[in-house]
Amino acid sequence: MKMYLVNKLVKLCSNKLALGHRIRLKYSTNVEISKNVTLQNRNINFLQRSYGQPTAATHPHLIRRGELLPGILLEDFKHRRSKLIENIQKDSSLSQMPDRTHLLIIPSASKVYMSEKIPYVFRQNTDFLYFTGCQEPDSVLVMTVNNDNCSSTLFVRQKDSQSELWDGPRTGVDAATYMFGVDQALPTSEFENYIKSFLRENKNTIVWYDHTEVVQPELEKKLSNFLSQSAKQVFDSLKTFIHDIRLIKTAAEIKLMHESCDIASAAIAKTIAISKPGMTEHQIFATVDYECRMNGAEYLAYPPVVASGNNANVIHYITNNQVVADGDMVLMDAGCEYHGYSSDITRTWPINGTFTPQQRILYEVVLDIQKELIEKLRNMPTLDSIFHEMCLLMGKRLQDVGLIPKSVGHDKLLAAAFSYCPHHASHYLGMDVHDTGKISRSIKVRPGMIVTVEPGIYVNARNKLAPPEFHGLGIRIEDDILITADGPVVLTKNCPKEVHEIEALAKSNQ
Repeated sequence: MKMYLVNKLVKLCSNKLALGHRIRLKYSTNVEISKNVTLQNRNINFLQRSYGQPTAATHPHLIRRGELLPGILLEDFKHRRSKLIENIQKDSSLSQMPDRTHLLIIPSASKVYMSEKIPYVFRQNTDFLYFTGCQEPDSVLVMTVNNDNCSSTLFVRQKDSQSELWDGPRTGVDAATYMFGVDQALPTSEFENYIKSFLRENKNTIVWYDHTEVVQPELEKKLSNFLSQSAKQVFDSLKTFIHDIRLIKTAAEIKLMHESCDIASAAIAKTIAISKPGMTEHQIFATVDYECRMNGAEYLAYPPVVASGNNANVIHYITNNQVVADGDMVLMDAGCEYHGYSSDITRTWPINGTFTPQQRILYEVVLDIQKELIEKLRNMPTLDSIFHEMCLLMGKRLQDVGLIPKSVGHDKLLAAAFSYCPHHASHYLGMDVHDTGKISRSIKVRPGMIVTVEPGIYVNARNKLAPPEFHGLGIRIEDDILITADGPVVLTKNCPKEVHEIEALAKSNQ
C-alpha cells in the first residue's frame, strides 16, 4: 500500500513539475521518499518531458508560470467555461424548460492534408481553443449541466510512440486533466460511448452542438448517426453564446491584440520602405510575411492582398503575381496572428513614392472619411450605422471631386457611393480576422470590442460615373480599433497613413 501511494505521488509530481509548478511534498515519516532516487529509478527527466504544446517548463520564452497559452492564465479558461454555462442557464428562452439537462459539445479542428500524408499547418478551431487552451487536433470538450451540477470532460488522443515519432508529442490522457484544468480527461475512443451513456441516463437533454460548420468530420459522422435517433433530445447551436463571450476582450486579450497590431504595423511600414518599381507583388508579399514572422508572429492571419494597379479593384485579389509598374499604386491588406490573436491592416501607396494628382485626390477622400468614421465610434454606434455613414460621406465627397454628378439626389447618393465601395466599412476582430460571426453588426459597440474601420474607393470601367482618368485606381485604408469608455483607441497607429508619411517611406528606397 505504501509503495502504491508513493507511485501515485510520484506520478502527480511528474505532471506538475513538467508544467513548471513548484511542489511541496508532505508525507508520513513512515514513508521516506528520495526524489533523486525516484527520478533515477523511473528514468524520467520531468523538466524535459514533452507535451502536445508548449508549457512554462519546455518553452519559458513563450509561457510564464501559471499560463496555459502565452499571456492567458489557466484560470482564465476555467472562468470562460463557467461563464458559458452561466449564460446558458440564464437565457430567457430556456426558462420554460427548467428540468432540462444540458450537454455541450465543442470539437477541436482536425488536420487537413494538402497531399497524401503532408498536412497543412494546423490551426485550432478558435471556439475550442478559447474554452480549453488545448492546441491538439481531434479533441473534444464536453460540458454537462444537470441542475446545479456542472462538469467538464476533455477527450484527447492517447499517447502513441509510433504516431509521436512522425507527428510530435501528445499530451495524453493522464496529464490532460491537470494541464487543462478540466474535471476529467478521457481518450477520444471513449467519446461515443460516453455520449450514448449520458443520453440514456438523461432523457430530457438539450444537446448543444453546431452542425452547420463542421470542424471535425469524423466526429460529425458519429454524432449524426446516433443523435438523429434520439427523439426526446432538443438540438441547438452554441455559436451565439460562444461568440457573445468572445466579443468582449479581456485585458490579457487586448494586450495580445496590441502586440499583433504592432508587429503587423512595423512589417507593413518596412515593406512600403523597401518597395520599388519592378518588384513583383509576390516579393512584396514575401517581405511582409518575413517581417511579421521575424518579429514574433506565428504566421500571417490570412492570405494577403498585394494588388498593384487595376488589380486593386478585385476586393479579394490574392494571386499576387504581377510586376508593379512605375506609376502604379499598391494596395496591401495584411495582418499577422500572434499567439492566437489577429491583426488586419490595409495600406495603399504609390510604388515610386509620389501620388499622381488623381491618386492623391482619391487617397485623401478615403483617409478623411476613415478618420471621421473612427471618431464616430466614440458615440458607440452600430457597425451598420458606420457603414451607412461611410456611404453618406463618400457620396458627398465624390460629388465634390467630380466622380458622382451633382445632379444625383440624396435618395440615389448612397447607392452611387456603394458602387464605388461595395463592401462593409467594419467587422469584429479578435482570434479570427472576421471574428464572432454570429454577432450582428446591428448592435451598438461597447467597451472591450475590437473592430476594423476600412473605407475604400474602387474605380473601374464598369462604373459609368467616373471620368476616364480615374479608371483603374483602387484605394483602401484599414485600421484596428479598440472601443473604450474614453473613446476609440487605434491599435494600428504605428502604421503610417498620412500622405507625407506614405510618400516619404515609399521614396526611401528609390
